[in-house]
Amino acid sequence: MSDQRMRDQRVSDQRVSDQRMPGDRRAVSDRRVLSGRVVRNPTGSFSARVDVRAATSVVVLLVLALAISLYSLASGDFDVPLPDVVRTLLGEQIPGAQFIIMDLRLPRTLTALFVGAALGVSGSIFQNLTRNPLGSPDFIGLTIGASSGALIVILVMHGSTDQIALGALIGCVVTSVAIYLLAYRKGSQSFRLILVGIGIGAMLDAFNSFLITRARLDEAVGAQVWLIGTLNGRSWEQLRPLLLTVLIVLPIAFWQGRHLNMLALGDETATALGVPVERTRGILFVCAVALAGVATAAAGPIAFVALAAPQLALRVTRSAGAGLAGAAAMGALLLVASDWVAQRALPSGPVPVGIATGLLGGAYLCWLLVHEWRKGR
Repeated sequence: MSDQRMRDQRVSDQRVSDQRMPGDRRAVSDRRVLSGRVVRNPTGSFSARVDVRAATSVVVLLVLALAISLYSLASGDFDVPLPDVVRTLLGEQIPGAQFIIMDLRLPRTLTALFVGAALGVSGSIFQNLTRNPLGSPDFIGLTIGASSGALIVILVMHGSTDQIALGALIGCVVTSVAIYLLAYRKGSQSFRLILVGIGIGAMLDAFNSFLITRARLDEAVGAQVWLIGTLNGRSWEQLRPLLLTVLIVLPIAFWQGRHLNMLALGDETATALGVPVERTRGILFVCAVALAGVATAAAGPIAFVALAAPQLALRVTRSAGAGLAGAAAMGALLLVASDWVAQRALPSGPVPVGIATGLLGGAYLCWLLVHEWRKGR
């Protein structure tokens, strides 16, 4: 080979190398599993990975949720100026605004925020444990089990509002235990949890229909409104159990949720990395059931929030793995925005919030199925 041909070959190889570099870097970036910076204390005994983009996205979602909450508190049949809303929340006594804000609107808005956050975290945990974007409490039968417990109290025992909430919580817990025990065989497997959950959910759905068809007309109408999911008439007495449970369970879920990314690598890999697989999975399962149960007890089986919030949060934060904080913020934003739409934006007047989430969630589910179909899944 002549010297000229060798120089031309080197130039050609260099051009090819230069053309491949961006693609190669992008490929490496696509294969990246975890992102962010690791923060350690001076002694090195504690460390945490902080994803700046994900943290910023969570803050933005929370700010949007709070902004919609303030607007919802200020608007209604009796509009209250926004400065008066803020002064009332800060403790200043303003005649008229005090009763409207603190007694009528604030319990409903806080219920929407905390129910949305609880459903978002519960859905994120179940989707990560089952490794399936459809593995939410709605699809594996937990909210249907909660509905069965509530319907028994409403139509059979004729109980009070507190007893209905307790019945929903018990129904959710009993259903989750049944699903876990039936799906357990030398460990809990994700596909068995989904299949068993779908089967039990179908049976409980038939049982709920049987109860409604055997009830009187007025009782059946009241039960059907509860089954849609509503925030109407929520008070401080109904908010306190929800608030207490969420404040206790969420920190535990966040602490154990740091193992979700390693559980996604498989049981053997997670065990090799030092994760107690069955114990971690059991604690997260209990946390997810508690959050779904208390949220359903507070507002009824509100559809699609637990399904859509985790996936939307992942797309907004572009996080590499499970982002429970993002799911909580997205769930709170979705539900408080849906509640405002259900109260103010529809021309037919106020409707239960479950109708608004059903409309939004149905559109999201269609988009998700088309997206997965195009990817060949």
